[in-house]
Amino acid sequence: MELLLVFAVLLFVGVLFSGLAHRTVLSTAVLFLLAGFVLGDGVTGVLDLQPEDEIVVGLAELALFSVLYTDGMRVGFSHLRTAWRLPGRALVLGMPLTFGITALLAHYVAGLPWIQAMLVGAVLAPTDPVFASAIVGREEVPGRLRSLLNVESGVNDGLALPVVLVLLSVLARDDVSYGALATELAVGVGIGFAVPALAILLIRSRFTSATPLYASLGGLSIGLMVLGLANLTHGNLFLAAFSAGVTIATFAPKVEKSFAEFGELVTELLKLAAILVFGALISPAFLGEIPLTGYVFAVLALLLARPLASAVSLFRSGLPTAEKAVAAWFGPKGFASVVYGLLILEAGAPGADAMFHLIALVIVASILAHSSTDVPIAHAFARAEARAGREVPDQPVDVAPEGVGMPGPRRTEAGGR
Repeated sequence: MELLLVFAVLLFVGVLFSGLAHRTVLSTAVLFLLAGFVLGDGVTGVLDLQPEDEIVVGLAELALFSVLYTDGMRVGFSHLRTAWRLPGRALVLGMPLTFGITALLAHYVAGLPWIQAMLVGAVLAPTDPVFASAIVGREEVPGRLRSLLNVESGVNDGLALPVVLVLLSVLARDDVSYGALATELAVGVGIGFAVPALAILLIRSRFTSATPLYASLGGLSIGLMVLGLANLTHGNLFLAAFSAGVTIATFAPKVEKSFAEFGELVTELLKLAAILVFGALISPAFLGEIPLTGYVFAVLALLLARPLASAVSLFRSGLPTAEKAVAAWFGPKGFASVVYGLLILEAGAPGADAMFHLIALVIVASILAHSSTDVPIAHAFARAEARAGREVPDQPVDVAPEGVGMPGPRRTEAGGR
């Protein structure tokens, strides 16, 4: 009940200042993170939470599932087919480079053994759709850039999971079942397509009908079915969520439209609750246990790994320099990395505590940095558009024309802030 009361009070404060946060560098995400830090066991002790508590893992997974599900609803199959080149570059080339650079930094700067360094690199390689949505949801930002970040962040979490599990098994000296990992991914995608497809057929049946109130719950019920079935069958939750959203966007835009506003509210609630809980895990003692080399690693992981990998992957892509710079900077780390870091702790792998400290530090730094720079970036694009005296073009040489499956802005006032 203490957690519920704290969350309710912070949520009301967030409501009161959401308009200001939408226009300035203030961020509700940072508010909840800092509140969790202050109220956590290491400072005031109001919230007594440990990394192994079910609520910590559960909220992180639910928030990530909800974000991927709603983000997938803004992307149709036609968009993925026609506008794949930029996200494809980021996933096929940029993500492995980010993994490699981060692993090198973890080994040579933070001093981790090679397998542990590679595991940290795999955990921190994917970008997080929760904080990428702060840019994706702003209409001032060019559509091609929003599309790139949206698709990349929606897919890369699931792609990183097999690498994390393989390295974790190697570190723990367990037998690695590559077939089981491939099956987990395939089952997740299959559930994400089959469940919404069957639901859409039933919704369109001449034997069924729904009132406007219950129609808005259609998307929620489909998402819950996907979540439950993926858990029971051990399918990949994150790929299931994103593919389910894409399926609905492609074949049932009316379902997406009726669910959109409600879905955004649910996602925002889960996101803020998960940030609060994560902040409560970070205490002064926790931060004090990290050596100076760990802080140097965290800075370089944000300022070097993603920007360098992005610059290489987007070289000669046709993307303007300003948009390349934003894509390079906006590689936030969040709930996927939290979930994977908690998996390392649960497995009890050698060096698990040291790895989790580094991962948590990078995530905290990312939340502070990326949640505080989305508004200035969006304003910079708006000013550039005003100076040019025309709208920012959304017709790049290697993505789909504007309006062809292009994800639109988030509908909530908070805009992922």
